[in-house]
Amino acid sequence: MLKLRRGRVVDAGAALVVQVGGERRAAWADEGLVGRCEVGDDVVVNVQARDLSLGSGGFDVVHVNLTRGLAAEGTGGAHVMKLNYSPLQHAVLPVEEGEESRGPTGGAVGVFFLHSQLAPICWALAAKARDARVTYVQTAGGALPGALSEVVRELRERGLLHSHLTAGPAYGGEGEAITTAAAIDHALRSGADAVVCGPGPGILGSASRLGHGGLTALDSAHAALALGHHTVVVPRMSAGDPRERHRGVSHHSRTVLELLLAPALLALPDGALPPPEAVRHEIRRAPVDLDGYRASGLPRRSMGRDLQDDPSFFAAALAGGAVLADIIRAA
Repeated sequence: MLKLRRGRVVDAGAALVVQVGGERRAAWADEGLVGRCEVGDDVVVNVQARDLSLGSGGFDVVHVNLTRGLAAEGTGGAHVMKLNYSPLQHAVLPVEEGEESRGPTGGAVGVFFLHSQLAPICWALAAKARDARVTYVQTAGGALPGALSEVVRELRERGLLHSHLTAGPAYGGEGEAITTAAAIDHALRSGADAVVCGPGPGILGSASRLGHGGLTALDSAHAALALGHHTVVVPRMSAGDPRERHRGVSHHSRTVLELLLAPALLALPDGALPPPEAVRHEIRRAPVDLDGYRASGLPRRSMGRDLQDDPSFFAAALAGGAVLADIIRAA
């Protein structure tokens, strides 16, 4: 069952704080779903993530605002639901409505594994292809609300990201797609020079080979390949992760490379060793500018580690952006 508790908003400034019982608790409200919250509002919050002390979800989530959230009209003219038949089902207008034929082939599509790869990918892409229009397709595998990502907001403000689509169960982007394939197709037919597909903040995971959110990259890569696009796997790499399975090219990425039904492109920074699973794939290497990214002011932490603690992680993402830029420039 949902772990719901009733509370009252006591701070609605830069961070939302809700009084639940005798405790003040950090919270987040998805305004696209539940509307705004003001001090004094009575709310119901889902407290499960904070009670589990999740690293990327350590806050309560407003489930409903009882004071001002019970009169919304929904989305007029829509007939497609997201989060369908869950307590948060809501209607959307999908971007693929009326798009019957496949769009152009030969586009550049990057597939990544952690949300913290998004900023270095986009920065490196823009450094080599300055006027490129990049669309981020947010998939399952991490957080589902599109509004949760501060990285997306910053990239949009800087002009490093042209648009943001949420696909499948993910929702709340600038456009909604029922499937990742439709999101890729719509973005490229709408003028995007490159599409980057990956999860929102956080990642679902177990220590198993198949039970993790990174495996969503397999579906994204298959969709891009089936649509006839240059498909670049941007691997998760690490030299600083204490878990052996994530050292070098992470087991998340190695599993996807092993299970792909067709060859893809694997982006690697100069000097990085490819994993054995890359044997069927085409390796594309690129020099990376870690100092330039460090000076950019963009986020430089992932999984609790700074760029200086784990340069391999950021180097792999920067290589992915550079390879995508090379594909755009060669088109």
